[in-house]
Amino acid sequence: MGEETLIVEQIKKEEKKKEREIEAIMEIYTSFNNTLVHVTDMSGKTIAKVTGGMVTKQDRLKANPTIGMFISKRVEETMKELGIKNLYVRIRAQTGNPAPGPGANSVIKSLSRAGFKIINILDTTRIPRGGPKKKGGRRGRRT
Repeated sequence: MGEETLIVEQIKKEEKKKEREIEAIMEIYTSFNNTLVHVTDMSGKTIAKVTGGMVTKQDRLKANPTIGMFISKRVEETMKELGIKNLYVRIRAQTGNPAPGPGANSVIKSLSRAGFKIINILDTTRIPRGGPKKKGGRRGRRT
């Protein structure tokens, strides 16, 4: 009896190794005009890339939270085919903006509801540090 239980436990461990959850990196770029989602594997190969323009035809809706849900639905289909279950999320807003656009939160929320495990969320928004001279002259832009 003791040998049989050991064999069963070994088989279960091997099955767990086969069911190993594959990880991917999801990069979300959100401006106030559009939302772009780019999913890569851990080495950097592109798995899926969906933008707001691929989902809707109206320009004014591309940054909408509802369109973010449709984007995540499309990305979800391709990831489930490949067996990806864990995600590292990187959110990036436009350079200098304090907050990402409205589509980012809805993308993450709908993917977590779909059963994906979000391991990490990083904000990779670029911060201007000096840089070239702003236009407008010495006295600034006069309105």
